[in-house]
Amino acid sequence: RMDQALLLVRNELPAPGLNLAARSGSCHQCLYQFLAFVPPSNESLRKPGTASVMVDTQHPLTLLLNSSVGDRNLCKVQYHFGEFGNYSLVVKTLSTSTQTVSCDLIINEGPINSYLPILFAFLVYMGILAILIAGRLLMKIDPVRNWVYKKLNPRATDRMINSELGSPNTTDSINCDPTPHPWSTASRRRLHSLDTFRGLSLVIMVFVNYGGGKYWFFKHESWNGLTVADLVFPWFVFIMGTSIALALGSMLRWGSSKWKVLRKILWRTFVLILLGIIVVNPNYCLGPLSWDNLRIPGVLQRLGFTYLVVAALELLFTRADSGTWEGRFPALQDILPYWPQWIFILVLEAIWLCLTFLLPVPDCPRGYIGPGGIGDFGKYPNCTGGAAGYIDRLLLGEKHMYQHPSSGVIYQTTMPYDPEGILGTINSIVLAFLGLQAGKITLFYKDQHKQIMSRFVIWGIVMGIISAILTKCSKEEGFIPINKNLWSISYVTTTSCFAFILLLLIYYLVDVKKWWSGAPFLYPGMNSILVYIGHQVFANYFPFKWKMQDSQSHAEHLIQNLTATTLWVIISYILYRRRIFWKI
Repeated sequence: RMDQALLLVRNELPAPGLNLAARSGSCHQCLYQFLAFVPPSNESLRKPGTASVMVDTQHPLTLLLNSSVGDRNLCKVQYHFGEFGNYSLVVKTLSTSTQTVSCDLIINEGPINSYLPILFAFLVYMGILAILIAGRLLMKIDPVRNWVYKKLNPRATDRMINSELGSPNTTDSINCDPTPHPWSTASRRRLHSLDTFRGLSLVIMVFVNYGGGKYWFFKHESWNGLTVADLVFPWFVFIMGTSIALALGSMLRWGSSKWKVLRKILWRTFVLILLGIIVVNPNYCLGPLSWDNLRIPGVLQRLGFTYLVVAALELLFTRADSGTWEGRFPALQDILPYWPQWIFILVLEAIWLCLTFLLPVPDCPRGYIGPGGIGDFGKYPNCTGGAAGYIDRLLLGEKHMYQHPSSGVIYQTTMPYDPEGILGTINSIVLAFLGLQAGKITLFYKDQHKQIMSRFVIWGIVMGIISAILTKCSKEEGFIPINKNLWSISYVTTTSCFAFILLLLIYYLVDVKKWWSGAPFLYPGMNSILVYIGHQVFANYFPFKWKMQDSQSHAEHLIQNLTATTLWVIISYILYRRRIFWKI
């Protein structure tokens, strides 16, 4: 099967036989898991005992062979098997006098390179990009452009050329007034870097949710650590906070009262939570949705509640005029006037720390933040997530939580655990608030590109330093490891560090130098809610999914997942061209 290899164990030792166990390199402090009993050799027939097992190829494995009687360890082998490879492990005696045992691993049939489809897909997309860039450069040549004018509708062609591949030059970026305004050079230019950042996060999220080619690094980490899939949701939360700063200031400048803005915030929160519970609910796989198995937490629910808290917090202290702050430290004008917000966020973080490390959890050690299951040598099998899991089970009930957490595969946990649970929402608020800070920087230092970029760099460095201290630059041994399931504070500082740096690069390329229009990520970024809900609702419909010829092929899964993701980018582009935007 996919991500597996065949291992044939040949036992040339006499009775009593061997027990073969294995432990994954990605499973921290885990118990060895029994794989097979290998019978002893038949000395009269000179025939070795054999056993065949399937072994995982996603991570390095440690194989342990011991005697079936007395549990004596004979040998330990560490190896990273290759997908669809065929291997033999020969166990024999080197010296009868010293009873020295050797375990030799032999490759019978070499594995395939399962990463070649990624390289091929990368080359295909780079080829498409090169063709589009070449076409755009050719359109700048007068004879070529004149020829196109003659062949195509002049009005449509002119609109295509002037739109910079579909990206308008000027829009009112943070206008929330439903009254349409003409797109003209007189209106203030929208920060396309924000839409591009949001769209990039969304495109990766869609690709990951569709399966990511079934590669392990496009799946969520089992417990501690970080993969590509673990970056996209926090980036989305971050840029939501950035948009809050811009949108609220814009609405107040347009004359909306704070009460009117608050009603809009409450309505948007209600719609997001309702969509998450009713429309995008993974517990549909358990049968028709009912209160008995309704998952209460979720991605949209987390976004909705985070938006409510951060937007309301900003509404309390934002001003319609964002003039220069006349204080003792003008360099901190985007921070010091909002010190009550910072106190509120620090209090929230103190609550998270206290609940996580001080709350007593039945049958679990205080402050436990491990995966449970076979982790920590199987001492706490029912303690998955510690206080975070306990609070959800206590307040929500096990049937109203996510039933298939990522820790179930490697750590073999049996307890339901929700990565979008109650306690983790505190740190998603902190992350959105850091994104809010990025939005304030762009407001206070409008058109001062060096000031904006330097502050993005400083914030990125500060968050990186905090992450290094909390994690000790280690995956497992830090004070607070990076953990997406827990939404640990180190996870927040690490992903926000990456977010500040990535936003800096996109801002420089799109809004400062204008070397890049933001396409194609700009388009889904401007229709993010529609694309997210649409890709969930139509996930199992053609042309986003079809029956495969070989379901055990990474290549076929990658083709299907990339096709589905590309289709949503194309759909968002068509909607963009028709100026159709679904806003809540």
